[in-house]
Amino acid sequence: MGIAEMRPGETVYTSFNAGDGQRLAVRATGQGFAVERDGMVLVTLLPGDEGRRLTLRPGAAEPAALARAALAGLEAFFALRPDQATARLDPVSWAPVADALLGRGAALAGPGGTLTAHASLLWQLPELWLPSPTAPYPQHFVMTGGRRHPLRPMKPTGMVYARFIPWLGGVLSLRAATVEADAARLNRWMNDPRVAAVWAEEGDLDKHRAYLGGLIADPHMLPLIGSFDGEPFGYFEVYWAKENRLGPFYDAQDYDRGWHVLIGEDGFRGRPWVTAWLPSLMHYIFLDDCRTERIVGEPRADHQQQIRNLDKAGFAKIKEFDFPHKRALLVMLLRERFFGDRLWQPAVAPEAARQGMRLPEPVEA
Repeated sequence: MGIAEMRPGETVYTSFNAGDGQRLAVRATGQGFAVERDGMVLVTLLPGDEGRRLTLRPGAAEPAALARAALAGLEAFFALRPDQATARLDPVSWAPVADALLGRGAALAGPGGTLTAHASLLWQLPELWLPSPTAPYPQHFVMTGGRRHPLRPMKPTGMVYARFIPWLGGVLSLRAATVEADAARLNRWMNDPRVAAVWAEEGDLDKHRAYLGGLIADPHMLPLIGSFDGEPFGYFEVYWAKENRLGPFYDAQDYDRGWHVLIGEDGFRGRPWVTAWLPSLMHYIFLDDCRTERIVGEPRADHQQQIRNLDKAGFAKIKEFDFPHKRALLVMLLRERFFGDRLWQPAVAPEAARQGMRLPEPVEA
């Protein structure tokens, strides 16, 4: 059953904002959305005024759990209403969690005690999507290959990001790659003629064990495996641009990051999948360090399909330049553009996805 066919009482969204590794289920109730854990209703969000106003009905939850559930409800609300940038929160019913929302920046206070939730603020909270968010690593400058840059933190292990994709009805996740778990898979993908035409990294298993091991040991590189509902489908390399081969070709800032991608499984190619993994990867990069203001890329200048995808994802074309191995196009995505224009999801969803994103009929609470 796809998300467009969900009936009241079934899960329509999954949030990872549990604070303890558990998931929160969001279910349609016919009047609004109930946020549940282990079958217990923590809060219910009741939309009114055609979805522009939300009333909160607390359930059986302690204050900390109530605040987490309220954030999860707002996450689902904005994910299922991609056209909506803000929502007015009824100040009386939201009073028990108002301080928590204001303190985290998930909502803003206005005149007369009004309270407004903003999608662009909420989607910058790392604890909603990162299993183990950390404070920004202290700044300490070092030199690498004649380039001065901040010392990078230790590499994460395990899952680093998870997000429910409404138009696909499942969970997209990113985890740190390991040689033991992923070298054989990477070897198969790299030897796929479709991938080899772009990456030119064909070879035997020993080559790819060494390749992956070298990246894991490199402080400026983070190799990741992308999965959908637990099935690996792609490989991503996230890098700090200042130390990368790209750094000398533009005025790289200290916390700029870049990325490379290969989609290894044919069943995960196409527009619906690109609109899931591409903004999710950008979302992870921006959440991983709040000082990252720009994400850069350097696709082949003649790779028109990839450039079209990047254009739709909000990347600006900066310039063409020459690497030793290719003519490249420098592209750049700004944090302000990504969150301000709500680019974590398609601007125009397919018809089936639009139907699946509809809220229950608004009621006056």
